[in-house]
Amino acid sequence: MSPIAFVQERGEWCKLYMNTTEQIASCSTDNLVAIAENFILNGQVLDVRSFGNGNINDTFLVTLTSSEEEHFVLQRINTQVFRQPQAIMANMRILTEHVSKKLKLNPPARRWEVPRVLLTKDGQDHCTDTKGSFWRGISFIRGSQSIDRIRDRSDAVEIGYALGMFHNLISDLPPERLADTLEGFHITPLYLQYYKEVLAKTKLRPCAEINYCLQSISDRQKQVSVLEDAKTQGKLPLRLMHGDPKINNVIFDTTTQKAASIVDLDTVKPGLIHYDIGDCLRSACNLAGEETEKWEKVYFDIDLCQGILQGYLSVAKAFLTENDYIYMYDAIRLLAWELGLRFFTDYLAGNIYFKVKHPEHNLIRALVQFQLAKSIEAQETAIRKVIQDMK
Repeated sequence: MSPIAFVQERGEWCKLYMNTTEQIASCSTDNLVAIAENFILNGQVLDVRSFGNGNINDTFLVTLTSSEEEHFVLQRINTQVFRQPQAIMANMRILTEHVSKKLKLNPPARRWEVPRVLLTKDGQDHCTDTKGSFWRGISFIRGSQSIDRIRDRSDAVEIGYALGMFHNLISDLPPERLADTLEGFHITPLYLQYYKEVLAKTKLRPCAEINYCLQSISDRQKQVSVLEDAKTQGKLPLRLMHGDPKINNVIFDTTTQKAASIVDLDTVKPGLIHYDIGDCLRSACNLAGEETEKWEKVYFDIDLCQGILQGYLSVAKAFLTENDYIYMYDAIRLLAWELGLRFFTDYLAGNIYFKVKHPEHNLIRALVQFQLAKSIEAQETAIRKVIQDMK
């Protein structure tokens, strides 16, 4: 797929999502109950209510009379975004069944769960309603919660542990067994080529903020292929990656406050685990957040970085290679810069991909990520030392 086709396709997904989510009529309670009953083998439905704050799929918590399983999660997949829902479900079943078997054979010393795909009464992993909507059922992880921001360093350690545990459990699952449902995702050279195509067609208005973005991109163009080159050269192996290891996808045990699971498995696909590592650290170590307008004050918190890597490496050492450590810093720097590139390109293109609140929103977002990348580069020696000391 060409760079422009890749991004335009994702842009069409986004526009369809933005234009249709408000139009999708909420199912009546009776309809939701009827849909939920497709996944029930024991008990009856007591209640179905909206659950969580996801931006893509419609998610509901189903309460049952069964004492064996009091709740499960019911989701309507947004097929305008996930156009291969059957492939996503096949991926999820292969992954969760693989992990479940490993956990049974070698129970971990602490709580760790993987969501189960619930089958319908006729043995399918989904059902469709009269309008053609695609529904699935997923087991509910009891006594758990998610968080939107890191509260302290212990949270950082747990977030790192969660990603490391996830990678460790699937490290022996051949990546070719899962379909690539997001072709081109996190391939930085593709984003750079698309940026150049958009820039060539754009009449820029001179200002300090735009010049800052242009210079940030110009100064770092030679570094964009570092991970893809390492993959091509056989230095970094193709593995399975989560694809969206953000903070609120880590599930914490409400009693112990320890990570107990990582969810939102729709984006799991073959790729480089370094994209997960970089994305996790990029998002978690910027305490100002992606949406701050005070972009000049954005910095990369190296203490949180150390905590996340401490947690990650406590379980990931089992499968990591020397080259994996060598390219960790590059992943941290690259993912911040990549997101800045994507935000700025979308700003130039007229905000066709990312949902925005005002015309300059993506420009500000880009400035935040470019400033974060600059902070990461300023601390390169310290970050590399953190990585080296934890080997």
